[in-house]
Amino acid sequence: MADMQSPNNPSVLIPVNPAIEKYMRTLTSQTDHPVLTQMETLAEEKSFPIVGRLVGIFLETLAKTVNAKRVFEFGSGYGYSAYWFAKAVRADGQVICTDGDPANKEKAKHYLEFADLWDRIDFQSGIAQEVFARTDGQFDICYNDVDKNEYPEVWQMAKNRIRPGGLYIADNVLWHGRVAVENYVDVFIGWTEAIMEHNQLIFNDPEFDAFINPTRDGVIVARKKTS
Repeated sequence: MADMQSPNNPSVLIPVNPAIEKYMRTLTSQTDHPVLTQMETLAEEKSFPIVGRLVGIFLETLAKTVNAKRVFEFGSGYGYSAYWFAKAVRADGQVICTDGDPANKEKAKHYLEFADLWDRIDFQSGIAQEVFARTDGQFDICYNDVDKNEYPEVWQMAKNRIRPGGLYIADNVLWHGRVAVENYVDVFIGWTEAIMEHNQLIFNDPEFDAFINPTRDGVIVARKKTS
């Protein structure tokens, strides 16, 4: 399938044909929960970036595949991705969330309590890297969704704290196709270059196996080798 150009910005590619994603959404009705609709409606109203339903299901599936019990999120917003991770880790697991805006913690508490998931969440307001640095131990999954210029730094911090067989996951690694076009218009200066550096670092790392799922805006998944 050929990539499609955005009609509003010919320098940006749509990685997956919207008709394909629409079809995929028709297969996900079993994931419906009132809180998801509320969170997705808020995202649309406020133009707040969330991973969306298809990537959310993907995150939950990945977490269940590696039997994740301890997840660290670099950047959590108001808890949309945490919803999916919290479902996967079950009652005896923990998702450590981070966000610089204390208001997002209160929103996350509201939504995730409604979903009976808040008791699996440790939500800390502050800079994600600083929270991570003062948090001990290894993780089954480190998930990265901070400002894109910080992606290489987060990778360097996280990769040594992931247990063998665990996962590093990052959203927006195709950056609306900007990584694949010559004449792109960036949202913020340097962000596309940072994402490209981040992706290359991961694929060049001999301790990890990596792949990019192009759904929505691209999700990189890197598994730490066990031997």
